[in-house]
Amino acid sequence: MELLIQLISGAVGGNVAGGLMKNQSLGTLGNSLAGIVGGGLGGQLLGGLLGGGAAGATGGLDIGSIVSSLASGGVGGGVLMAVIGIIKKMAAR
Repeated sequence: MELLIQLISGAVGGNVAGGLMKNQSLGTLGNSLAGIVGGGLGGQLLGGLLGGGAAGATGGLDIGSIVSSLASGGVGGGVLMAVIGIIKKMAAR
């Protein structure tokens, strides 16, 4: 369940980052796809660092683990979308 939350929040984070950085935006679909991948990866990496991974291992789904999944997925999605957008812009030069 946490992974699904991370993927959805990653898509939202990717689109928010694309909206804030119009020059690096990949379009709605591209922002969403980059955000989903970044949300999954970032959610797993940051979730482990923030302690969200422990709740998932025990099967508990409390408010802390949900908030941790939302935050880490959103941040991961936004960061990966920004990185891909910057690389795309640099490659177009």
